[in-house]
Amino acid sequence: MRSLANFIDGRFVPPLTGEYLDSFNPATGLVHLKVPSSDARDVNDAVAAARRAFASWAATPDAERARLLLAIADGIDARKEELARAESEDQGKPVWLAASMDISRAAHNFRFFAGALLHCEDESTRMGDGISNSVTRKPVGIAALIAPWNLPLYLLSWKIAPAIAFGNCAICKPSEITSLTAFHLCEIMQKAGLPNGVVNMVFGDGPRVGQSLVGHPDVPLVSFTGGTATGRTIALQAAPLFKKLSLELGGKNPNIVFDDADLDKTLETTVRSSFLNQGEICLCGSRIYVQKKIYEAFLARFVLKVRELKVGDPSDPTTFIGPLASREHLEKVLSFIKLAREEKAEIQCGGEAVVFSGPLEKGYFMKPTVLTNVKQSSRIQQEEIFGPVVTVTPFDSDAEGIALANDIKYGLSASVWTRDLHRAHWAAEQLEVGTVWVNNWLTRDLRMPFGGVKASGLGREGQHGSREFFTEAKTICIKYGD
Repeated sequence: MRSLANFIDGRFVPPLTGEYLDSFNPATGLVHLKVPSSDARDVNDAVAAARRAFASWAATPDAERARLLLAIADGIDARKEELARAESEDQGKPVWLAASMDISRAAHNFRFFAGALLHCEDESTRMGDGISNSVTRKPVGIAALIAPWNLPLYLLSWKIAPAIAFGNCAICKPSEITSLTAFHLCEIMQKAGLPNGVVNMVFGDGPRVGQSLVGHPDVPLVSFTGGTATGRTIALQAAPLFKKLSLELGGKNPNIVFDDADLDKTLETTVRSSFLNQGEICLCGSRIYVQKKIYEAFLARFVLKVRELKVGDPSDPTTFIGPLASREHLEKVLSFIKLAREEKAEIQCGGEAVVFSGPLEKGYFMKPTVLTNVKQSSRIQQEEIFGPVVTVTPFDSDAEGIALANDIKYGLSASVWTRDLHRAHWAAEQLEVGTVWVNNWLTRDLRMPFGGVKASGLGREGQHGSREFFTEAKTICIKYGD
């Protein structure tokens, strides 16, 4: 059985506890890795390494930092197939999806911030009377980067790349159930020549590693992607220490289909936005609102397409839906199906686990599920299920569709489907979310700010948002002459 190691000060070291956690392959339900169960002592060692590295790294010329980020991106590309298999084995997503989305975008993140670093501009103003103002920026220090289990390498790279590009050092905590690609990333960074201590990786669970990292007095920044409840705990722990926080939290995203939408294109993308990665993406559209004029036609065609999605072995290139990430998560998602039956919702398709024979017999598989006749006040409609379960609900007027979409505590993203430009702009303005896609989904331009509102978090990623977070701005006002 393979055991991973922490990555501290440029070296792979065992946890000081001597303890390890079982990591399960979701497709087989069997243990495939031992992951370090680290604690505060390992965190302290990582902080000490980052502190030793910080001054030198912050003073490193931008061009050299950019060169190293590009070398890391090249290293990811060189091991793309291996990383895709590792992520599939760790998280359950189909190998083809890991290769085309997660691994490709991880490399892109490092390349993007390598370029963005060299093209940043600072503000300056002239006030007259010989007075000018300018803004200078410097790295903040040591960043705690806490990543979730659903897109483990992609979202970790989204944090590491801007953090180190702008001169910070980092201590990362991947999810304890999906640690393998993070471990491989450490190998890639080491081979690329990243100086010791600039990026450190401490594996383990939230109570022992996460809390120690968030509460450490020498860690002034915390970037967290994950559940809203954990985000609230992190905010409470960080507040007395006045840490900079970026929290990308839960989503319960609406897809709004107006009656003039191109149904062919809408259906093709909506099936994907509902069930890609088993619905385990914070940006998945899990609430679909369809204008009554086209509701029946949309529902009939949507259900047919969902029934065609293949559930199966993640290594099979024809598989669209692999296993859910863990046994506990599968049980949580199935509990919502039980609630749906109790509340007399209609199950149009799916609604049950899938049991295979042979090597996959203990895997965490579930059929993609479409629910109708779900009350707006139901937990099914209000809580993040984070699995292959969507609701389809009719609405009358445009205003009602927007009101239903906004009637929730979350505000991460939304998709709008219409051929009317005026209607598209109006809907986008009315929606209480951080990102609105019109006639598309999951199109990401890293120059644009990304993040949620309400219970979906605070702070913004992307070029400018990340620069604001990972640097401290100082305004210098100078008067020339008398």
